Amino acid sequence: MYWEKLISAKRWGVENAETQDQDKARSQFQKDYDRLIFSSPFRRLQNKTQVFPLPGSVFVHNRLTHSLEVASVGRSLGTIFYNNLKKQDPEVDKRLPLISEVGNMVAAACLAHDMGNPAFGHSGESALSRYFTDGDGAQYRNQLTDQQWHDLIHFEGNANAFRLLTHGFTGKGNGAFALTYTTLASIVKYPCAAVAGHVKGNIHQKKYGFFQSEQNSFQYIAEELGLIKSSENPLIYKRHPLVYLVEAADDICYNIIDLEDAHRLKILSYDKIKELLMPICNSTRMSSWLENEFEDEDAKVSIMRAKAINNLINACSQLFMANQKAILSGNFNMGLTDALEEPYLTPWKEISKISVAKIYNYQSVVQIEVAGYKVMAGLLEEFIPAVLINNSAYHKKLIQLIPKQFITDKQDLYSRIQSVLDFVSGMTDLYAVEIYRNIKGISFPAIH
Repeated sequence: MYWEKLISAKRWGVENAETQDQDKARSQFQKDYDRLIFSSPFRRLQNKTQVFPLPGSVFVHNRLTHSLEVASVGRSLGTIFYNNLKKQDPEVDKRLPLISEVGNMVAAACLAHDMGNPAFGHSGESALSRYFTDGDGAQYRNQLTDQQWHDLIHFEGNANAFRLLTHGFTGKGNGAFALTYTTLASIVKYPCAAVAGHVKGNIHQKKYGFFQSEQNSFQYIAEELGLIKSSENPLIYKRHPLVYLVEAADDICYNIIDLEDAHRLKILSYDKIKELLMPICNSTRMSSWLENEFEDEDAKVSIMRAKAINNLINACSQLFMANQKAILSGNFNMGLTDALEEPYLTPWKEISKISVAKIYNYQSVVQIEVAGYKVMAGLLEEFIPAVLINNSAYHKKLIQLIPKQFITDKQDLYSRIQSVLDFVSGMTDLYAVEIYRNIKGISFPAIH
């Protein structure tokens, strides 16, 4: 792969529009960032669970604050890469006129990376999938192709983000967000189809990056940018190189910042946080400085978090630069954080281990996941028959609750099921619970 092709300001759905920077205040990739941050799907992330249930009196991260922090880290990773390229080749800007914008490209992709995730975290994905494997949705198996069926039984937030950003929803315009090709390719963490996620030797390990409905769209973008296609399977591609920076920014933020939330919620003690973070801070003087200068434990944790993130940014930047040849040839088959070296590798693995044992299986986290299963499955149980059958006054009333943008005029089963998944997966935690309680008769809406 070649940076000359990998970086493109061409916009999805409006390819023939003028892409010169008439507004000198913003580049094309800064415009991507701004389009995302002002969009309704991005705003809705403020009411979607990141790890812990939405906060009461104690603030914890939601998907919106997480995405903003990932974008900040991603911009740093991209900017450091450009600075390193510039040191290697002072004339790089002449050869690659857009390369100086790589920080903005990565930041925009980071903003969008979670936009396709449904309510209730990863349990929301599982609930949508289980409706088709174990619930009423299993009856549709013989009416769908293998490719379509795999999309449904392995609902994937990453693929849903690509759909959200490229699909022309009713009344929203054919260009959708009209993001640049490079930004779109940089969010596709697993560039393969769902049915290819189970192909032997596929490094993406059962995850995937686009639904069957967007397969042609992704393939078109991939060909335009010169992504490497698997010789064994045409539905598997090598990642766009900037995906590695987006993924690293995400990994760094959730692994480190989840510790900060766990401390605020008193799940992990200050001493435990210090034990986990100090090795990554990698400073002989920091411990005594913290104890002598600060009394507040939250402040101490914040400083350790900042130092740890800074060190990990620098380490991942070095790895990306050192492995650029392997990445561009499609032969770097791990994430940057998986390739960390000492003194960071051992504490990084320990943080991951503790996070699974103490944070992701904490009682309130498990409770929200269980509730998510019930709510999301319950919504599909009501809305899918309403859309597919629509033979009763009750069904017609339910359809009136679906916004016009999610109503499709396509008649095939797959498209109609997808229209319901578009609606349900876009809900916030609070809205999903409200709709579920109302249509199940558990509570009644107020009349305004």
